[in-house]
Amino acid sequence: MRGIWGLGAVALLTAASSSAFAADLPTKAPPPVLPLPIYNWTGFYIGGNLGGAWSSATLTDNPTGASISDNNSAFVGGGQIGYNWQVSPQFVLGVEWMFDWTDIHKTSSTVNILGNDFQARANTDWFTTIAGRFGYAMNNWLFYGKAGGGWVQNSATITNVTQGLSVGNTNTNAGWLVGAGIEYGLTPNWTMKAEYDYLGLNNWNIDVGAERFSVKRQINIFTVGLNYKF
Repeated sequence: MRGIWGLGAVALLTAASSSAFAADLPTKAPPPVLPLPIYNWTGFYIGGNLGGAWSSATLTDNPTGASISDNNSAFVGGGQIGYNWQVSPQFVLGVEWMFDWTDIHKTSSTVNILGNDFQARANTDWFTTIAGRFGYAMNNWLFYGKAGGGWVQNSATITNVTQGLSVGNTNTNAGWLVGAGIEYGLTPNWTMKAEYDYLGLNNWNIDVGAERFSVKRQINIFTVGLNYKF
């Protein structure tokens, strides 16, 4: 019996010492949880874009009030350069200049004014805009609006079909711009975007003999683009 009790005592002492030794070992701390990196939108960028434009034009004869209205569309393509400033993790301010070539053209049907048939043809060769951008960032996503001004290279020809008289005019017409878009950061340097812009242009006048016509145009623009951010 003494031998059994002795073995039991030894076992208890061994277990106790093992527990004490284990308690003295340093505890390994769990690895720290690092916050996800915030996408950095600040910096200069340059890129290209492709898309389409839809133009609505109204040609009004000032003496009589008779008018010709037409809508037309065309492909657009060009580029943009700008700068973003991320003022906080959520808010981004910036400025952007964009230039696009296009071939918006349309020949209207004839309209009779005081016994004469008139027909108009309008062309747009390019447009350029400069605008401020204001956006809300959700890490790699940027939702933004823009507002500014634009200039369009227009040419128009008005023909008095009855008398065989034709007058052409070229005009770099200015106007105001509003738009909105979504941009996504693919990598720290590459982003892609989709954008809609509305360009409202000032009126311009064309004289055909004794008749004066006012031209009013608006252009809707949708583009997708790719930017490289420095």
